[in-house]
Amino acid sequence: MGTSMCAFRRFASAGAALANASVLFVSTAGLLASMSHITCAATPTQTQNYPARPTRLIIPYPPGGPRDIQARLLGPRLSEVWGQSLVIDNRAGASGIIGTALAAKAQPDGYTLVMISSGFATAPSLYAKVPFDPLRDFTAVAPLTSGPGLLIVNDALPVRSVKELIAYAHAHPGQLNYGSAGNGVPSHLSVELFKMMTGTSLTHVPYKGMAPAINDLLGGQIQVSLPTIPAALPHVQAGRVRALGVSGVKRSPAAPQVPAIAEAGIPGYVSTNWYGIVAPAGTPSAIVSKLNGEITRTLTLPEVRTKLLAVGMEVQTGSPTAFEAFLAAEVAKWAKVVKATGVRLD
Repeated sequence: MGTSMCAFRRFASAGAALANASVLFVSTAGLLASMSHITCAATPTQTQNYPARPTRLIIPYPPGGPRDIQARLLGPRLSEVWGQSLVIDNRAGASGIIGTALAAKAQPDGYTLVMISSGFATAPSLYAKVPFDPLRDFTAVAPLTSGPGLLIVNDALPVRSVKELIAYAHAHPGQLNYGSAGNGVPSHLSVELFKMMTGTSLTHVPYKGMAPAINDLLGGQIQVSLPTIPAALPHVQAGRVRALGVSGVKRSPAAPQVPAIAEAGIPGYVSTNWYGIVAPAGTPSAIVSKLNGEITRTLTLPEVRTKLLAVGMEVQTGSPTAFEAFLAAEVAKWAKVVKATGVRLD
């Protein structure tokens, strides 16, 4: 935050040490204690009546999709508790960069929030010029959800487990093609992480969206892919593709019969498409704590959990400090992957 109220640069160094963490929002007691100095003081006048007017939640993507689903579940429930509206403001452009940059420049008073996702952590590595620093320019408020992917292969490929896929890839270097929804997206970088951790060679075939990639997987033009569970599961259930592993830290309730990739052959492997809420750097800690508590309470309502799980999203909860540590770990982790692959989106 530069000269703002909180010294997040110190935090970023601590968070980088967690880059290989396999649990989404876990931090040790020692780390939490060492970060206690980063909270910001708030005066009673700043927080006593918060929120005293409508709060804007920027979604830096077009309407529709998983972000809007979460916003529509949060909005009415938080508005009812607060007695003030949570206004959803879609500000699309430049893969989320425009809306996120707008939030970074807003007053740090708790009345502007932004929903972030995995691209928030990868943007500084994928683009040469990003008008914000994900750690310095924002205060972590709360995690929301994570959506693990499903590692699937064409049914004709003679592998039935993650270990068998690794062995086959080693025996046939460069002969396996994997499809993604495009360069730099989770379905791309997740497989690049797989390659880094296993020393395998698979050729990337980027598509304009996941649907054409899955169609080519079904047709045999590509052999491997790692889409979201909702995108992959119908084809798995129909016996048209084979599921080898879930990319989350553990098995998914949506596909409990499929082992986690970490469990099935790559210890420590985790790659999910996650979502969370951040605020401009310098937002008073008392307001951040209040937001975190209300968001967590809403997410853990049984009907909210059920609706999110139905679209492949698992609720995540954690303190602002733990979420900040997770963000720092993600920035460091994916910077290594992007550097190794050489992918750029400029």
